[in-house]
Amino acid sequence: MVVQYRYVALALCTLAFTATMVARLAISPLVPDITADFSVSKGAVGLALSGMWAAYALSQFPSGILADRYGERAVILAAVGITAGASLLLSLSPTFAVFALTVVALGAGAGLHYSVATSFLARHFEQVGRAIGVHVAGGPLAGLATPVAAAAVGARYGWRAAMLLGAAVAVPVFVLFYWQIRRTPPARPNLTMRSRLEVEPLRELLSRPEIRYTTVMAVGGAFTWQATASFLPAFLIEHHGRSVSTASILFSVYFVVHGATQPLLGGLSDRVGRDGAAAIAFGTGVVGYGALVAVPDGPTVFAAVPLVGVAMSWGAPVQSRFIDNLGETERAAGFGLVRTVYMLLGALGSVVVGGLADFTGWTVAFGLLVALLAGEFLLAVGPTVRRRLAPSV
Repeated sequence: MVVQYRYVALALCTLAFTATMVARLAISPLVPDITADFSVSKGAVGLALSGMWAAYALSQFPSGILADRYGERAVILAAVGITAGASLLLSLSPTFAVFALTVVALGAGAGLHYSVATSFLARHFEQVGRAIGVHVAGGPLAGLATPVAAAAVGARYGWRAAMLLGAAVAVPVFVLFYWQIRRTPPARPNLTMRSRLEVEPLRELLSRPEIRYTTVMAVGGAFTWQATASFLPAFLIEHHGRSVSTASILFSVYFVVHGATQPLLGGLSDRVGRDGAAAIAFGTGVVGYGALVAVPDGPTVFAAVPLVGVAMSWGAPVQSRFIDNLGETERAAGFGLVRTVYMLLGALGSVVVGGLADFTGWTVAFGLLVALLAGEFLLAVGPTVRRRLAPSV
């Protein structure tokens, strides 16, 4: 029964993550319809979406504090419930101001889930790498299906109906999670929010050598992921001369490979170590992104894009590395804190790569990602090299 329960918990946590992603990803394909309906600019909608992703990143740390105070099950249910409610409100928004505020609320609510679910799974799985890999694969799954579904529903019934996709997924997941997952006791029920927000303990956690090292590794990975998610189709169209349909298919291939290799790299990290699996991901990225930059013509792109998908599965081993170096009682809040830090810094990937593409071209813009991943590869293999070169005692 214990074994069965933990796999049920893994499946439901993954579905919960998928539900929170569906609600957020359903908006982007419908931006033209939304701007036309509210008579606003694309920049205004873009600002609202930026607010959503910023709120998502910022809520990672508070989610861990809330889990310590009220238990992980309650926080995950809150995340899925807020996602469903915000999706419904988006479909009913009478003005753009209400729409924009609801989008930000959606990001904040959805952001409550991931860090808490990860700490929850870490208590049920000894080989946490594979569990994290399966859990994080919910994101690429949503990325593959949601844009197509949202566009189809929007074309037939309007953008407001498409906003209900998030609620359509979140409501049954909420019911299943409430029904199947037992109440989790809070780790620190007597600590106040104010005491958890004191600067010195937070600074101490982030300054630990292993946490600092892993955070740097995660920032580079998140920077590259954000740039890839934002600009890979445009890069394939403008730098490689591919059609919009071909670029879309390749982008779907990227998500498929990305989702499939998360559990594989997570499981590999349980066997060969976190750094070894991370080095494989980043090294594969150097080859994949390097081929995309260096060979803009010919069939190379069809082999390079899957390598990019493998590379962007760095999250499973790197996030497992965080969990390995956090105590059981600090995992929820501690992992939330480091996720807030590396996600906010990684979000610069869209701005930096987009700006470089405008001013210097795609070769320099994606060439930066090749150089960054090469540095990440060296960072991942660094501990192993140091251990082998250290004199034996």
